[in-house]
Amino acid sequence: MDTTRTVVIFGANGFIGRYLCRHFARQGREVVAVARNREGWSGDGLFLEWDGESMGPWALALEGAEVVINLAGRSVNCRYNAANRREILDSRVNSTKVIGHAIRECKAPPKLWLNSSTATWYRNATDRPQDEWLGEPGEGFSVEVARAWEEAFFHDPTPAATRKVALRTGMVLANEPGTVFDVLSKLTHVGLGGVMGKGTQRISWIHMDDFLRAIKHIMEDVLFNGVVNITSPQFPTNREWMGAFRDAVGMPIGLPASRWMLEIGARLMGTETELILKSRWAAPQRLWENGFRWRWRDAGEAIANLAHRRGLEGFFEIKPRRGLRVRRWAAVRS
Repeated sequence: MDTTRTVVIFGANGFIGRYLCRHFARQGREVVAVARNREGWSGDGLFLEWDGESMGPWALALEGAEVVINLAGRSVNCRYNAANRREILDSRVNSTKVIGHAIRECKAPPKLWLNSSTATWYRNATDRPQDEWLGEPGEGFSVEVARAWEEAFFHDPTPAATRKVALRTGMVLANEPGTVFDVLSKLTHVGLGGVMGKGTQRISWIHMDDFLRAIKHIMEDVLFNGVVNITSPQFPTNREWMGAFRDAVGMPIGLPASRWMLEIGARLMGTETELILKSRWAAPQRLWENGFRWRWRDAGEAIANLAHRRGLEGFFEIKPRRGLRVRRWAAVRS
């Protein structure tokens, strides 16, 4: 194995992990996929099992690796009871700590360590975007998790040879079963794609194409470190966002959902309304200043494009081109 071309991905069987595995495999890199089990893994590269908190044979794969990407962590798409809160927090902090330990044991440390974080780190903002330089931390359980996650990452005494970047990622869009795109598309098709709550909450999102390109961009700039917002530079309100979904599927109506209706729906679906109602307005200032340019800036065009790229195979088989749309949401909605 050529370690200088090795990409080690933790949480490789998750939504983003399997897209990264396929992406790097298509580039000819040696992919090492690390996860608790093979369910959900794309099948690309070499699979290694771990428990998310203990050292194991997987640590050998880090020797001289080009990049280590940690995406491990229990899904936040659940009810925030005491047991789930502890699991969400521990799965992120413990996995980060054990990867740091493994890197410190390497004779040839990895060149780059990318650790997942979240755009939820910022306050619930509707007045102005929150960038990496001036953004203000928020409050609540999700913010506490984000803070502990990043502290475990940056406080780890990693060798100086390993560059570290925390990815404060917004909502990543791909046409994958069970994802936000899939859920909202299905609701819209049956006429339930209306405004959620007040509709003024901002959406921080990014097309999977641009997410993968942003990772490549960070890898290639050897001076890029610290935190970075991985989001689109345009932040639609929920009202505009749902309008874009209606336009993409050709549904002229969308019944609105008030807060109490969302509370009931969230309980029935085993999730939290915070995932819908919190305003996430994370501006990708560092990517912009660093010369990154987005292929998909407009939410409507991104949604229309992904409608024709179903699943992992469909995403990588169809070339990313601008989708044709009946109208642009930005032009018809204020």
